[in-house]
Amino acid sequence: MKPQKVRELGIEELAAKVTELQEQIFRMRIKKATGQLGEAPKIRALRRDVARIKTVLGERSRPAKRVSSK
Repeated sequence: MKPQKVRELGIEELAAKVTELQEQIFRMRIKKATGQLGEAPKIRALRRDVARIKTVLGERSRPAKRVSSK
């Protein structure tokens, strides 16, 4: 998922997407353990998507800091 698309989504949509992606990662890890997974690099991509979404959620939850010039 592209960072621009992540930033366009609302907070509720992002939270739902994180849950969905974590469930996919869980299912893929089970398949990997049983030897049924053919796309191992996909797990890495999903983990990165979760990290992107959590970063955006964190940015939105923190108040914006003012930069003072000295």
